[in-house]
Amino acid sequence: MEDNIQIGDPEFGKMMFVLDQEITDKNHRDYRYENEELIQIADGVWAMPAYMKDGDDFSLFFIITKIDDGNTVVAFATGENNDGNFSLSQPIITGNGINLMNEHNETRAKSILHFLNQISKADEGNWRMVE
Repeated sequence: MEDNIQIGDPEFGKMMFVLDQEITDKNHRDYRYENEELIQIADGVWAMPAYMKDGDDFSLFFIITKIDDGNTVVAFATGENNDGNFSLSQPIITGNGINLMNEHNETRAKSILHFLNQISKADEGNWRMVE
């Protein structure tokens, strides 16, 4: 990630985390966050809770999928409960999702960032600035 960009900065909201490989049935367990595991929710779309807490209406999910340019990206979606039906919001760019989490729970936002930075340190993904 570029130097001096911090969680909460508008510039951080323009950061996208890109994985070096796509998620498959064979490797999805390699990307566990805490006690959570990726599950395939649609063809080529994987999701995993990043934040869900009893009694809290806010929830955030990792969304990992391949985008039009062929890159596999980590995005986020919020959980939405509409008349008892649970659904996910439209995908949110990685940095914006972490900034949103930071507004709700700074400690969890730092934990999510640490998780992604560990993937980067393992040379399995990297941060990119998007317009």
